[in-house]
Amino acid sequence: MAQPCSTSDACGSRPAFWGAAYTLFVLLMGTSLATPLYHAYAVELGLSPLVVTLVFAVYVGALVPSLLIAGPLSDTIGRRRILWPAIVLATLGALCFAAANSVTWLLLARILQGVAIGIAAGTLSAALSELEPQGDKRRAMLISTVASLGGLAAGPLVAGILAQYAPAPFVLPFLLEAVLLGGAAATIGCFPRVHSAKKWRLRRPSIPASMRKEFAVSGKANFTAFSVLGVFLSLVPTYVIDLSSRVNLAIAGASVALMLGCSLVAQISTYGKQPSHLQRLGLVLLSGGLFLLAIAGAKASLTLMLLASAIAGSGHGMTFLGGLTEINRLAPADRRADVLSSFYVLVYLGFGIPVLGVGLLANVLGILPSVQIFAVLLFPLCILQVRSMSRRRS
Repeated sequence: MAQPCSTSDACGSRPAFWGAAYTLFVLLMGTSLATPLYHAYAVELGLSPLVVTLVFAVYVGALVPSLLIAGPLSDTIGRRRILWPAIVLATLGALCFAAANSVTWLLLARILQGVAIGIAAGTLSAALSELEPQGDKRRAMLISTVASLGGLAAGPLVAGILAQYAPAPFVLPFLLEAVLLGGAAATIGCFPRVHSAKKWRLRRPSIPASMRKEFAVSGKANFTAFSVLGVFLSLVPTYVIDLSSRVNLAIAGASVALMLGCSLVAQISTYGKQPSHLQRLGLVLLSGGLFLLAIAGAKASLTLMLLASAIAGSGHGMTFLGGLTEINRLAPADRRADVLSSFYVLVYLGFGIPVLGVGLLANVLGILPSVQIFAVLLFPLCILQVRSMSRRRS
């Protein structure tokens, strides 16, 4: 059931619900603002592809421990007491990006962002499930994924346009993020106060025995889906610039926004479908997007590249919505943030680890062949997972 605000709170559950969605949107937007700027940072600061992917992936190294600590902690002390520090850290990360004049500043900014999202991701997903006015958990997870992917899509689009056409391209996007985070901090006051008899203790991630098989299936599918997303966010803007033979940061940002926008549309259009069906279909579309991504490099075709973005994005959206819906449906109420945080650990490991391998390869072979090799290797993995999920269902 949805949890309305108590009489001591400023407002009811509807403002709190939409406040949680807005906060998730703004936080995720901040993490992708730098996406179209990585090429420009590499030129300005003399960064190799490996260093660029390290800047991108260090975020995950900071995020995962934060997720494991914050999920169970927010189940104990309440959502609002966890989220205010996350907003502060995200704001500091944005200001570090605005001040960045070396790789050290970029790394610090990404670490702060990683800790902030680690604290907030599972907590906000759990809060949305609890605060949905009609107690509709499936709708809550749709809003959660829409806010997450909508924020990730808005980041590169906004930053790319500002970087190409506005003054102070390395500063203005992050100052805008800091202002929006101020609004997010205000909405957290709408969350209900929670008093739990449970005592928090640091523990290894554990999944209730009743849902371990389903968790493993959805976790593997989303690890794969976010591996694709990680490569698109970190290296594909440069891939697009190489294919188009011109430096336009707005186009680079739009190519990533296209993928994430298609992910968003796929989630909205398939809302209410069976989670297992969504994940299977999503993996099939991901494999198709990877195939076209490899062909785009071989043909030097920007059109094929954009088509690959659209198809892979649709597959990512279905896989993510199906996985998150299934995990939220099965998670016990008193461990929801804990279980969702564990799910996000797998998601973000997929987001960060494979891209480091692609970056290492790009140091030797260059961006285009490295992204092609990634696509060729991941294509059969998607197909194998679809076959495995189909056999489990039959």
